[in-house]
Amino acid sequence: MSAFPSPDDAGLTTGALARRLGVAPTTLRSWDRRYGIGPAVRADGRHRRWRPEDVAVLETMCRLTSSGVPPADAARAAKRGTPQPSPEPTGGAAARPGAAGALPFGGDVRQECRGLARAAVRLDAPAVAEQLAMAVERHGLTVAWQEVMVPTLHAVGRKWASSGDRYVEVEHLLSWHVSTALRSATRPVVPGDVTGGGPGPVVLACVPGEQHSLPLEALNAGLGRLGVPTRMFGAAVPVEALTAAVQRLGPVAVVLWAQARSTASLPLARHIAETRWGVTGARRAPTVMLAGPGWAGRPTPGLPRPTGLSDALTLLAGAYNA
Repeated sequence: MSAFPSPDDAGLTTGALARRLGVAPTTLRSWDRRYGIGPAVRADGRHRRWRPEDVAVLETMCRLTSSGVPPADAARAAKRGTPQPSPEPTGGAAARPGAAGALPFGGDVRQECRGLARAAVRLDAPAVAEQLAMAVERHGLTVAWQEVMVPTLHAVGRKWASSGDRYVEVEHLLSWHVSTALRSATRPVVPGDVTGGGPGPVVLACVPGEQHSLPLEALNAGLGRLGVPTRMFGAAVPVEALTAAVQRLGPVAVVLWAQARSTASLPLARHIAETRWGVTGARRAPTVMLAGPGWAGRPTPGLPRPTGLSDALTLLAGAYNA
């Protein structure tokens, strides 16, 4: 039985069905053209209208391709209405070591997560890009990041960690498109957005040795939408470079991201917090915010630690406006 509500008598449009299945409309058209997986009836002889029986075939097609079955084989099985097992790696040239089954989501997640995961597992880049853009448009940046992007990224990471370096290509594809979606949602840098007499920007940097910059990209995009100027330095910023940037910019706050405990350096955080600039008698120092799981379990008096993107946006916007 279909997991989706049945179309009405007029049938579903390709766009509506694509949203339900978590694929790109171009993917449905490609499957129709290549494998004959299309609607049995076309309105006016031209426009696709997908009836319940068409939807059932496509659900089978999506399930099989998500489990690693080649599209041509999945299409034949879907049209016959017979299940086909996921392929098992054989070690030969025909083995598909990156083929993926269902990703391990913990607890309840939004339906968009499962659609995004299916698209990522299929390496369906157009569907991944479309679903990410749709999530931001529908839910806003903060909810899309916290409730769609992060759970899906974590599920891919768990699958990768438990599968002996399989699924690397899925993780890379998804990360790239998440980064692209976040940058698309980021307000362009405006010349002169920090005046000489006003508050400095927010500096965003990963600590030395830390390559995971996606959370900072989400924070950068969120601050831009609030009108808070930023300077984004990204992954693995050397101590000397970070110190020089702080002295030159005079930021109102510095966010240091550490994903791993091994990269989270409290001496570095205190060094940045003690950096001063300005004329004698009116010297200032930045608020240093510690973000990321690497800082967990460590005493950090005077160094705020946000609980998530929403909390970080609230704290930084308050510091800037103050």
